[in-house]
Amino acid sequence: MTSTAQPAPTARSEVSVPSAPHLGRVVFITAAAAMGGFLFGYDSSVINGAVEAVRGRFDVGSALLAQVIAAALIGSAIGAAIAGRVADRIGRIPVMRIAAVLFTVSAVGSALPFALWDLALWRVLGGIAIGMASVIGPAYIAEVSPPAYRGRLASFQQGAIVLGIAVSQLVNWGILNLAGGDQRGTLAGLEAWQWMLGIMVVPAVGYFLLSFTIPESPRFLISAGREADARRVLAGVEGEHGGLGTRVREIETAMRTEHRSTFRDLLGGRAGLLPIVWIGIGLSVFQQLVGINVVFYYSSTLWQSVGINPESSFFYSFTTSIVNIAGTVVAMLCVDRIGRKPLALIGSAGMTVSLAAVAWAFAARTGSGDDVTLPDVQGAVALVGAHVFTLFFALSWGVVVWVLLGEIFPSRIRAAALGVAAGAQWIANWAITASFPSLSEWNLSSTYVVYTVFALLSIPFILKWVPETKGKALEEMG
Repeated sequence: MTSTAQPAPTARSEVSVPSAPHLGRVVFITAAAAMGGFLFGYDSSVINGAVEAVRGRFDVGSALLAQVIAAALIGSAIGAAIAGRVADRIGRIPVMRIAAVLFTVSAVGSALPFALWDLALWRVLGGIAIGMASVIGPAYIAEVSPPAYRGRLASFQQGAIVLGIAVSQLVNWGILNLAGGDQRGTLAGLEAWQWMLGIMVVPAVGYFLLSFTIPESPRFLISAGREADARRVLAGVEGEHGGLGTRVREIETAMRTEHRSTFRDLLGGRAGLLPIVWIGIGLSVFQQLVGINVVFYYSSTLWQSVGINPESSFFYSFTTSIVNIAGTVVAMLCVDRIGRKPLALIGSAGMTVSLAAVAWAFAARTGSGDDVTLPDVQGAVALVGAHVFTLFFALSWGVVVWVLLGEIFPSRIRAAALGVAAGAQWIANWAITASFPSLSEWNLSSTYVVYTVFALLSIPFILKWVPETKGKALEEMG
């Protein structure tokens, strides 16, 4: 997709701040578009409640099970790669509808698999929808938002993602309780885990219907030669004012003059890529290698593996998601006040200490098979440590990395560099997701020691290489 950033109004632009009715319309449009982010978070995390049931239903080992769980990430990379080009050809709204349909079909297929490969296929399809939603939501929101409110409205996407994660865990917990605490307990002819995966049809259909209530992006309309329609959309979100013609010309000028960066633009230096590109890759990789997605994909299994009953393990997955929301709100409020680097350093230090505490606690695990326990003290430390880790991640790296990736690259390479950094993130995400079940069977405590080491290494990485971008214009980068 072409760059979604629009130039800030010049002194000659007669752009007014939207009136209250128009601002309400903008908030509704943004919230509707952010439903894609909600489904992103929901679909990414809902598998958490089905892991052990899928293991039992299809009698698979940890290594193969991990590949099924991680299959969605393959689809996510595909969806993210194609969403931009498709959106430039057919529009942002049609891509939202395609993603909604894929979410719906994936939910139904995942709930009714007849074999393990069949489930993996539906996971890949859902992953494609995740990838498309991860691209089209932020792009559309940036293009339709009035400049005065763009930053705050852009935060809707991240807020929707963490809300989707929390709701998926709450739904899983509710279904498990209805099934008497048995993930394979029967409810209306289907096992509990099938309901967990299938109920995503409801928000997916809602996303599809909401897409008919919001307008096409003015940027796409102008690119398609529909200037009158673009003016109507701008008037609808900003109100009628004399600067609409100037806004349209600004968008047209930006689209004519923007540089479409390619991978070749990223080459340079002794390491093959420009140093700033390696910094972006490092940010993306460290964000995943601390093991955050173990919390979202495997926390129910994790707690059961140390002797906690299924109902409690599902409840702790939900409370962790609430902590994730709280931390994300803190980050949104602080990232412009404290700065990117200080917030990231605070997060790295907090994650290092909390992960080390969890690793220490898990070292006390005794027993084997279904007869596994943690001593009371270590059990409490593990629970508190996991929640503290999630909090420090959410208030720092969960938000700061995306802010930095949008700011650190010079404009001439920004689009291509973001693509490379995002690709590195998907790969690191896949590596952690696919390896955790086998690593945890080998030694759960040592697995968390590895995550602790990566959290610790992120501190010198930030101090030495990551630039502070607070208060700097994008044009100053590079």
